[in-house]
Amino acid sequence: MPLIDELKGDKMSDCTHDCETCGQTCEKKDFMAKPLKTTKIGKMIAVMSGKGGVGKSMVTDLLAVNTLRTGRKVAVLDADITGPSVPKAFGITEKATGTEDEKINPVITKQGIKIMSMNLLLPEDSDPVVWRGPVISGAVKQFYTDVVWNDVDYMYVDMPPGTGDVPLTVFQSLPVDGIVIVTTPQDLVSMIVAKAVKMAEMMNIKILGIIENMSYVECPDCKTKIYPFGKSKLEEVAAEYSIPVLGRLPMTPELSELTDKGEIENVGNYLQDAMTVILG
Repeated sequence: MPLIDELKGDKMSDCTHDCETCGQTCEKKDFMAKPLKTTKIGKMIAVMSGKGGVGKSMVTDLLAVNTLRTGRKVAVLDADITGPSVPKAFGITEKATGTEDEKINPVITKQGIKIMSMNLLLPEDSDPVVWRGPVISGAVKQFYTDVVWNDVDYMYVDMPPGTGDVPLTVFQSLPVDGIVIVTTPQDLVSMIVAKAVKMAEMMNIKILGIIENMSYVECPDCKTKIYPFGKSKLEEVAAEYSIPVLGRLPMTPELSELTDKGEIENVGNYLQDAMTVILG
C-alpha cells in the first residue's frame, strides 16, 4: 500500500471523493460536463464490470432495446473508446455527421435508438484507437457535451471494463443516476463485483443491481437448465453487498446470432425483471 499511497499523494490516500464531508483544505472542483442547451436527458444508466469479456456491451444493447419497446426515447453512449462494439450489434454501417457549428449528430438505429460510438467516427471499423488515457477520457466527455442528443428519456452508457480513467471520468463528469453491474458465474465473480461496488460507493452513485451473463444453457428438448460454469454464486454475492439481482442471461444462439448480424433490435424479451427496477 505505501507505493499506491505515494503515487496518489498524501492528501489523496484517505480521499473518500465526498467533498461535502472532507476535512482537507484542497480546492473543491466541479468536474461536471455541460451538454448542449438542446440536450435533455431524463435518466442516465451506466453499465459496467470489474473485468472484460463478460458481455457488458450486449447487456447495454438489450436494456436499450427493451426500454425503447416501452415507448421511451433511448440513446446509447459507447464509452468504450478503444473497443467499441455497439454500432455492429445494431447493424450500423454509416458514419456520424457534423453540424455547421461543429457538433456531432448521433446515428439513429432502424427502430430509433440514438447511438454515439468511436467506430462512427473512424474511417474504418477495424482502425485501432491508439490514444493515452487523458485523450480517451476527453473523447468520452465530448460524446456527452458535443453530440446533438436533444430529448432522451433514458441514456445507457456502455463503460469500458475495469475501474480506470474512463469510468472515473464518466462518474465525475456525467450525471449518472445509477449503475448496472454485469458479471458471469465464475469463481472470480466476488472480486469482480467488489471492485465495481467499491468504486460506485467512492463516487456516491447508486447501484441498481447485478445481471449475470452466460448464466446457463437450456436444453432445447427438455428445457432443463445446464450450468457449464458450475452453480452460480450470484445470490451470495448480491446478498453480501446488499444489491438486487436484476436477471440472468442464458447462453443462447439467438443472442450471439442476432448480435453478429446487427439485428439486436429483433431479440426476444430478455431482462424483464431488470426493466422493472430501471424504469421504476
